[in-house]
Amino acid sequence: MTEPIVVSGFSQLSPLGLTIQEMDQSFLNNDTKATSFKIEIEGIDADTVPIFQTKIDTNQVVAPSKLPLDRCTALALLVSQAAFKQADLNLSTIDHHRLGIFWGSGMSGAGSLDLASASIYRDHKRIRPTTVITAMPNAPAGEIALMFQAYGASITYCCACASSAVAIGEAYWALRSGRIDVAIVGGSEAMLTPGVVASWQALRVLSKITDTAHNACRPFDSQRNGFTLGEGAGAIILETHKHATQRGHQPKLALSGYATNCDGAHITNPNIEGQIQAMSLALNHAKLKAKDIGYLNAHGTATQAGDLCEAQSIASVFKDTAVAVSSTKGLHGHLLGAGGAVELIVALRALQTQLLPANAHLKQVDPKIHLDLIQGQSRSTKNLKHVMSNSFAFGGTNAVLIASLID
Repeated sequence: MTEPIVVSGFSQLSPLGLTIQEMDQSFLNNDTKATSFKIEIEGIDADTVPIFQTKIDTNQVVAPSKLPLDRCTALALLVSQAAFKQADLNLSTIDHHRLGIFWGSGMSGAGSLDLASASIYRDHKRIRPTTVITAMPNAPAGEIALMFQAYGASITYCCACASSAVAIGEAYWALRSGRIDVAIVGGSEAMLTPGVVASWQALRVLSKITDTAHNACRPFDSQRNGFTLGEGAGAIILETHKHATQRGHQPKLALSGYATNCDGAHITNPNIEGQIQAMSLALNHAKLKAKDIGYLNAHGTATQAGDLCEAQSIASVFKDTAVAVSSTKGLHGHLLGAGGAVELIVALRALQTQLLPANAHLKQVDPKIHLDLIQGQSRSTKNLKHVMSNSFAFGGTNAVLIASLID
């Protein structure tokens, strides 16, 4: 029997809170903390959109490189430190040549690029000489590698909303192949800046404030009108089972399935067949059947087309199996490249606590959607052993992760 790739630690920083315990409370209370963001840029129409902020000051985070940090990278460093500590790993005893970094971000460096644009075109000032280093997509992975003296692979994945899910899955294969023993995996995103928010608003996919900012994002609801941007980071420590047990760790969780594919159909529109294939391939990889999955954390962004497409693809894969489904984006927003990591952590906590998070703000289910959607409060369950997390991205990249309890 093939030994599992184990999850030995994880941490998140998001609008749900700054600790796993705060995240748990957000789900228990169905507590949402969206705020309003005013777009006020000369030359475009003013607007106000809801956003989800992570309440943490990253200005005091010191980079291992000693260079200025983009907020995206600062979040990555903080969350990686916390996950490494939770895993109870010791830098003095691991083989640094067999420690890898696999990180994802859809728009890493967005804040630095926005600042550079403002310096040139608005303030008519010089750009920081470190802008390229600060804004490059692999800055988070590079700084994490410096912090932990990781001499194994250091790879950045930029696949829009699927970025960190792909990073996690590809780290699985690196561990399975024997190239490394330990991987720091996950993703970060921090793009709540005027220019970037205005760019998303121009795409006409953001939710509108019809009542309050708090309930603007309503996945699977008949009145859903778009997603709410968020920011945050999630980090997970993956190890080979042998490495974990040899250092005295008793693993309880495993990454048991992963698949990624491309729709190859449209740059933004979701595709049912591509999603069906991704979920089916992940199940095959995990050697599981649809009925084995007890909870599915859906991509569910609260767009009309996206939610309906995913609901239909889930229904096709699971058929008569009434898998419990929720999208948690109503509570933390769309974290883009960090979403796959944070949402997998949500699913991992479901395994640990046997509590399934609800779809926040879901009042009236779209009549075209036929799923067992968790409504109201978190749902208590028993014997939950396997969970699935979906990430479906612009560009057609699909990524599906499955996690399991270790018997």
